[in-house]
Amino acid sequence: MPSTPPLPSPGAAASGKNLVVLGLLGLVAVAIYANGLSAPFVFDDLPAIRDNPTIRTLAGGLIPPAASGLPVSGRPLANFSFAANYAVSGTEVWSYHLVNLAFHLAVALTLFGLARRTLLMPTLRDQFGDAARPLAFFTALLWLAHPLATEAVTYTVERTESLMALFYLLTLYAFARSVEADASLAWSWLAVGACALGMMSKEVMVSAPLLVLLYDRTFVSGTFRAALTRRPTLYGGLAATWLVLGLLVLSTAGRGGTAGFATEISVVDYARTQCVAVVRYLALAVWPGPLVFDYGTEIIRNFTVIAPCALLVFGLAGATMLALRRWPAIGFLGTAFFAVLAPSSSVVPIATQTIAEHRMYLPLAVVVTLVVIGGYRWFATRSYLLFGLAAACLAFGTVLRNADYGSVEAIWRDTATKRPENARAQCSLGDALFAADRVEEALPCYAKAIRLRPDYAEARVNFGSALLARNRASEAIPELEAAVRLQPTWAKAHHNLANALLRLNRTPEAIAHYSEAARLRPDDVTNLCDWGNALVRTGDTTGAIARYEDAIRREPSFAMAHNNLANALAQSSRLPEAIAHYETTLRLAPDYPEGYNNFGGALARSGRFPEAIAQFEAALRLRPDYPSAHENLGKVYLALGDQVAAQREFTLARPNKPAR
Repeated sequence: MPSTPPLPSPGAAASGKNLVVLGLLGLVAVAIYANGLSAPFVFDDLPAIRDNPTIRTLAGGLIPPAASGLPVSGRPLANFSFAANYAVSGTEVWSYHLVNLAFHLAVALTLFGLARRTLLMPTLRDQFGDAARPLAFFTALLWLAHPLATEAVTYTVERTESLMALFYLLTLYAFARSVEADASLAWSWLAVGACALGMMSKEVMVSAPLLVLLYDRTFVSGTFRAALTRRPTLYGGLAATWLVLGLLVLSTAGRGGTAGFATEISVVDYARTQCVAVVRYLALAVWPGPLVFDYGTEIIRNFTVIAPCALLVFGLAGATMLALRRWPAIGFLGTAFFAVLAPSSSVVPIATQTIAEHRMYLPLAVVVTLVVIGGYRWFATRSYLLFGLAAACLAFGTVLRNADYGSVEAIWRDTATKRPENARAQCSLGDALFAADRVEEALPCYAKAIRLRPDYAEARVNFGSALLARNRASEAIPELEAAVRLQPTWAKAHHNLANALLRLNRTPEAIAHYSEAARLRPDDVTNLCDWGNALVRTGDTTGAIARYEDAIRREPSFAMAHNNLANALAQSSRLPEAIAHYETTLRLAPDYPEGYNNFGGALARSGRFPEAIAQFEAALRLRPDYPSAHENLGKVYLALGDQVAAQREFTLARPNKPAR
């Protein structure tokens, strides 16, 4: 690859000082993110990591879920990195957070290297050469410590953002190295390779080849023509990485219908909302609070809100265009800001999140760079103290923000408090409370989510499930029926509605919804098991057995299916088969008292009384106040002629009733 006349290299003499700088950045990163290393999976972490079957093997990780709308869809590098984490720690969060922190630190180190080498370019050396290292250090430090970056670090699945940022900056850094004196050709190839890896991380990388060209024109060659003439092979290689991105984008089918021009959000509405979003991002870069984990799917249509934001955004864009001609370095930074934000924050709708703070992760580096350069121009070396104080404040803010991620409830309560009109936050807070068995607290959260957004099917399903958990089936059914009307192809809605109908003995209706849920999602073994239970109620034991066997074929380790199949087989007087499945149940679920009780009953019917006694006693060790186990044990003692033991067990079975 041809190169420009070589630029002076910063040299290796200062490598020791650079190592000190890098070590300091590493210490700061560990100190401020240590309290986020145990943050649980939340929101999109669950489908993209915990429930993602493609990351169960390293090979599978290279092929992310296609057309799923998941954050890893069409992003094989991110998906593979999660597969590597899964190989190390399964679904335990510690390794995922360590890798996220490592990537965040790597981005900061690359930012330091790029900023330092850029300030030492001939066009800037006279102004900033003597201060290149401290200015680059404070740029990296302020960015590293900024609370606005926490979402891309502590929220595990947003590794896609930090991966993209790393390879975006590495592409620019490798290019900057490639034009230095005595530079190896490998730096040019590294630029192309980093660009390709970035394309495999997140679509925002699309602007990287153009930004390299602008960097070349601004700091090296002077004109676009000179840059393209001197390095045609390099730019050909960078352009070729768009083919990688194009194929990956096509594989996602518009990210499963959640992004692109075919979504329910119009281009105009999305663009208006992004004017407000960009201004909010800039405000948070200056004063990072209040930070919001999830803004929901809000569309802003209020003209009095949009107009001033649009004027500011277009004014900044115009100033950037002017700066490209008069102050090229400032113009480059402004262009970089808009170029990185444009794919997600312009006119291409992203229906699932109209505003998201993690999108500011890399553009934040532009804002920080401008602040550092401006501060140095105004205050010279006295600015270093100001930068140090600012970094300390930002680091403290990051520690506090990481604490919000300490539990699923904490992050959603924080979000719902800051954005009370966000229906998704209210629903998610309800989910967290429901999961913690605090159902009464969850119910008003679901109710509020539905008031805010009546067409919110997920909130209705979860509200119905919570009502059902409180034995309020008659109230649950209208919510679940509404969910089925809103999303008739959602298997979970049919399944939960069937459970509610069964609770009210509306068994034929329940069976119809279990059947529909199975048609929509045939691999849902819980639905198959519940369907079998409903068939047992109608006396269709043969049909129930078929459902349980189907569940076991799909998931041989599903203990409840084995238990229910054993019950149905015992009811059909197929005791040897039933006993075999009870044994499997208890092997899979050794702490299941009902399993021991059921097993004991089958053994007793087979005349194997000593073995039956052992099973009933095992059930009572796990649950001493288990009336059915005491009752069954008493019956066995009675059959063996031990009246005293039988009377004792019958008394324990009915402590408030007269003994037999």
